[in-house]
Amino acid sequence: MQLKATNSGSYPRIGPTAELQLLRQTIAQRDTGKKTDADVRAAEDALTKVAIQEQLASGLDIVTDGQIRWYDPISHVAGKLENVSINGLLRFFDTNFYIRQPVVKGPIRWTSPVLRSDYQMAQQASTKPVKPVLTGALTLARHSIIEDAAYQKDFSKLVLDYNEAIIREVAELAAAGASTIQIDEPSLLTDRQDTGLELLRETWNRLAAVRGAARLVLSVYFGDPAPILNDLLALPADVLALDFTYNPQLVDLVADARPAKSLGLGLIDGRNTKLEDPGTVKAALDRILPQVDASECYLSPSSGLEYLPRDRALLKLKNLAAIRTSYIS
Repeated sequence: MQLKATNSGSYPRIGPTAELQLLRQTIAQRDTGKKTDADVRAAEDALTKVAIQEQLASGLDIVTDGQIRWYDPISHVAGKLENVSINGLLRFFDTNFYIRQPVVKGPIRWTSPVLRSDYQMAQQASTKPVKPVLTGALTLARHSIIEDAAYQKDFSKLVLDYNEAIIREVAELAAAGASTIQIDEPSLLTDRQDTGLELLRETWNRLAAVRGAARLVLSVYFGDPAPILNDLLALPADVLALDFTYNPQLVDLVADARPAKSLGLGLIDGRNTKLEDPGTVKAALDRILPQVDASECYLSPSSGLEYLPRDRALLKLKNLAAIRTSYIS
């Protein structure tokens, strides 16, 4: 059993130094006409490279681009689809983070790749594999304002049409060489509709068909996965990434389930500045890993790290990598 260290997704965009303020300053200057869109893209490239280098220096085996170009997890992809516009702000789950809400005005259509060039740039800047991250169709749909009459009558059609766009993105990323692609579906854990799991099964059957040689990760967070753990394990994802911060019994529940697939073990709290005790994390790994029938698992934060100050996010990753190293040595 290999245990790899990885980031979950986002990484803080700003920090205390002038270099780490570059993107925010460039966006503000563009808005007053002093900078251009090209200047913003150059700043995004620069800050993405810094985020990747900090992850590499922390000792991670798999990094992300930090989602530096993303305003939020919802609007970045949804806002680039045909017949979707962006409205005001909406709180993202129980965080102090707000997303720009998509407004669906007509049939959703994917017209061109959103993440492929970003992934290619990030992979060129990294000596380790880069894991692109997408927000899944159910979560996009649950955070949308629905003005189209057909979608108002049939929510499942909205989810499936969003999923067609995610399918195209996954196919593009796989063709570009991504070895691991993560799909985030946090809404599944807070969804009170009976259709949530049924829709997820349908979307994932279609995603699995286009992944090529890439491994697909289903990531769920901001809630307790225990009530639907067996359903999640049965989905055609290659890796199931879980948030362990909501239920202290989840370690035992996962171990007792004896999973037959790789797991992403979100044992590092992505929303709490306090560093985890290595002994506590190792005890959880000792309980879970011997019960997993897979060649590798992943130690990771429970969610993206954009909810933390940059210095604490970096310390979290360093602590995560140190725990992994000491565990396998």
